[in-house]
Amino acid sequence: MSEASRDVRRAAPDAADVEARAAAWLERRDRENWSATDQEVLNSWLAESPAHRLAYLRLYAAWTDADRLAVLRGSPHEAQAARSGSRSLYIRVAAVAAFTIALGIAGAAYLLSPREQVYATAVGAHRTVRLADGSQIELNTDTVLRARISATQRKVWLDRGEAFFQVKHDAAHPFVVMAAGNRMLDLGTKFVVRRRADRLEVAMLEGSVRFYAANGQAQSRSALLTKGDVVIATTKSMSVTRKQTADLVNTLGWRRGVIVFKDTTLGDAVSELDRYNDRKVIVADASVARRTLSGTIATTDVEAFIRVARNILGLRVETRGDEVVISR
Repeated sequence: MSEASRDVRRAAPDAADVEARAAAWLERRDRENWSATDQEVLNSWLAESPAHRLAYLRLYAAWTDADRLAVLRGSPHEAQAARSGSRSLYIRVAAVAAFTIALGIAGAAYLLSPREQVYATAVGAHRTVRLADGSQIELNTDTVLRARISATQRKVWLDRGEAFFQVKHDAAHPFVVMAAGNRMLDLGTKFVVRRRADRLEVAMLEGSVRFYAANGQAQSRSALLTKGDVVIATTKSMSVTRKQTADLVNTLGWRRGVIVFKDTTLGDAVSELDRYNDRKVIVADASVARRTLSGTIATTDVEAFIRVARNILGLRVETRGDEVVISR
């Protein structure tokens, strides 16, 4: 059995041992006698643990950039030596150290950080995103979300809009959602986050989430949310209420392409409809805005809403370019 094969069979090493093995694999792989069998053994070692993969990729990225630095700054003789496959492990480690010092701590941290992915939807669109950790996120209309998912970090930012999260359980790596400065810490559950201009709303459908309000240091600025809890956070306050499951399901009608109204004021109904359409509806006066309605319509069916206003509520409807004005 080769030395590489024996390495694969050893029991779980500590962090320093993992780093040393990763470095040894990189040095060995740079030799001319590297074979397909060697590659298979390396693949087996990498598959054993995320820590193995992380250490190997981290050193590989640093050493690759160290090679580039040697080629760009060195003499022709030094450049040729940098490309040679016969360099010892100690020379490579020295190159990494010099490269890290040259870049500084911030530059090294940037190289090692997980790559950020950006997901977005247009007005009226709906998109489902499946993350590498097995979690799933559904983006509602006009939404922007960023995600960093790796073996050691699970973090997303809701920059705009609304998203429904179904988080894969991983007790060792909590799932963190950031929105408007507020932080949500989750292990595995289902919840929806909606970012409005003046507040943030989080509703729990399953499991639990620890919610930390923006810039909140006191205990009153955090809450443990469980099924049915709805938190509303502004820059100055945070409140938690409880809703029936049926009401929460109705607020997620957009997942199946509809808006559900239940004794909703016309003003609120119009605001909700406008989220999904470029053609805007305007309520002309306050008394009309206070009228209520119940029912279900498709998120992008402005004409259906107009028919309800005209034929059922008996209101006046005028079309002015891309706008629809509703009045008495």
